[in-house]
Amino acid sequence: MYVSATEHDRLLVFLAAELARRTLSQGEKLSAPEAIAIICDGMHAAARSGSTYDEVVATGMSALSSDDVLEGVPALVEEVRLEVLLGDGSRLIVLRDPLGHATHLGTPGTVTINEGRRRITLEVTSHSQMPIRVASHFPFWLSNRRLSFDRGAARGYHLDLAAGASLRWQPGQTRRVALVAYARQASVG
Repeated sequence: MYVSATEHDRLLVFLAAELARRTLSQGEKLSAPEAIAIICDGMHAAARSGSTYDEVVATGMSALSSDDVLEGVPALVEEVRLEVLLGDGSRLIVLRDPLGHATHLGTPGTVTINEGRRRITLEVTSHSQMPIRVASHFPFWLSNRRLSFDRGAARGYHLDLAAGASLRWQPGQTRRVALVAYARQASVG
């Protein structure tokens, strides 16, 4: 049986989550990797069953509480990132503070992203019969081949969006998009 890298990773998450569930059923609290496995397994299962993006996020956020984990684990698990396959394509889910330990977070305010990085703007047209979505940090030049744009100019760039955000093209839609250089190529000049 051939198992792709993605399927292999999914199987490892499931196996780790099963071990973590066994730990919980024995009345013991979870370590950080065990907690992350249960959260991710729940999000994968929700996505597989046809849940929306918001429903998958809600599943992840409600999978465990700080009472289910060892002391200190909520502070270690500040963020969980997982790519899931939804009805409109692959999406990056970013959970912030999934175990309810908000004391480490700063005060609310404006956050500046991608400061000092090279930027370009390209016109992108969809030639697909289905909607196409591209996640914020996906290498834009490698995005769906049914999106028409200057791929050479886009090499080394991703969408200039906050982590976890995405843009969607309807069939035949043209948009101007802002791209930003990856950090390793971010020098201005």
